[in-house]
Amino acid sequence: MRRAIFPGSFDPLTLGHCEIIKKATQVFDQVIVSVGDNSKKKHMFSLDQRLNFISSEFKNNPLVLVEKYDGLTAEFCKTKNIKHIVRGLRNPADFEFEKKIALFNYSLAEIETVFFLTSPSNSFISSSMVREIIENGGSYKKFVPESVSA
Repeated sequence: MRRAIFPGSFDPLTLGHCEIIKKATQVFDQVIVSVGDNSKKKHMFSLDQRLNFISSEFKNNPLVLVEKYDGLTAEFCKTKNIKHIVRGLRNPADFEFEKKIALFNYSLAEIETVFFLTSPSNSFISSSMVREIIENGGSYKKFVPESVSA
């Protein structure tokens, strides 16, 4: 069975994240969406809310599992015996940032990173921008799945 993880904070889950998860399920037999529990980061949504957003959105897709983790992604992969990490790319700057992390993960545990491009319609969406819209009372629902906007 070919399994991969898609790690992130998903604060909140966006349409871009959903697109990457769907693309990953076309390549892998199982995708574990791994929600980071980093107590040093200030999140808008609690860990339970973020887990629920993803679980609700993909409840009818048996290829998607949702789990929390803390610590290094490479160490989490080792505990799950997973050899692939999924990452989404919106633009060239994302690639440069993600490439560095991918090389570290490979050096730590020989884990390959598989990159998926977002479509142009989702290429500008980021969780940080969605949080800013929410904080300022703006209309954010067209950037997130129904599980977040409900």
